[in-house]
Amino acid sequence: MKKRFFFSFALLVLLLLIFTVWSISAGSADISPSELVNILTGGGNDETASMILLKIRLPRTLAAVILGGALALSGYMLQTYFHNPIAGPFVLGISSGARLTVAAALILAARGAVVLNSAVMAAAAFAGALAAMSAVLLMSSKIRSMSLLVVCGVMIGYICTAITDIIVNFADDSDIVNLRGWSVGTFSGMKSDALAVCAVIIFAAFAAVFMLSKPISAYQLGESYAVDMGVNIKAVRIAMILLSSLLSGCVAAFAGPVSFVGIAVPFLVKMLFGTAKPIIMIPGCFLGGGVFCVISDMIARTVVSPSELGISTVTSVLGAPVVLMIMLRKNKEHV
Repeated sequence: MKKRFFFSFALLVLLLLIFTVWSISAGSADISPSELVNILTGGGNDETASMILLKIRLPRTLAAVILGGALALSGYMLQTYFHNPIAGPFVLGISSGARLTVAAALILAARGAVVLNSAVMAAAAFAGALAAMSAVLLMSSKIRSMSLLVVCGVMIGYICTAITDIIVNFADDSDIVNLRGWSVGTFSGMKSDALAVCAVIIFAAFAAVFMLSKPISAYQLGESYAVDMGVNIKAVRIAMILLSSLLSGCVAAFAGPVSFVGIAVPFLVKMLFGTAKPIIMIPGCFLGGGVFCVISDMIARTVVSPSELGISTVTSVLGAPVVLMIMLRKNKEHV
């Protein structure tokens, strides 16, 4: 089993490196491997290629890696919390809640009501994600059926999306011309300061989640077992809620809504490693989410070049079949 874990991690790291290099090299202006190395080592002579690589493609690709990992990890925690393989930040409406508050913050900033920066964006997204998560949790206390709870989460997402669409339709100010592109999901336009804020928040959250791997492992085996092992169930639940909301909110703040990653990637990673152990799944999901989103972003910006697809469009095409596979397997188990 240890050999399988080693080779699975090695495969994910190798795929991440390959597609990261491919992503920053390929595009309307191809950059050769030798030129890529020269630019990254500070020896490039082509200023245009350097600007494209360092100011546009590299921040965008790194954003896809970091935010994709965050989204997959958030999905894994929600699936663990609800004991449901199709629970995820997009399905439960958490991403939509974050999207709503970020859109409102952008509108207020355009009107001069608030000073907008990366930290404020992240805080607004976290507040929206937490509010949507709270609504789902309130319903979970009244509803025992997990399938019905997922439906309720979808309805919360639709409500938040409808309100956001109304806000976007009335947002004609020149200061928020990118709001419409952001509302369909994109890693484009990521700046170095925003990327730094993302990295700090997400890696800190990742470290916190990893430290919870043992309590989460006990939680997976049942609440009674976890209590017998000395786990503070209430504290673990609160931590999982806060961390999953922070991760999914951060993604919504800087990339907009990105669908199906939080459901599809944990399932695929679990199949790859052949285990659900948190100590393996937590880093595995983060790496898998990075690979999934880098591939999706490459497709989004190259398949209809020079135009660009919304990232959520691509992740839906790639992730929806995985969700159908999960549902069919669950159906077979109950037959």
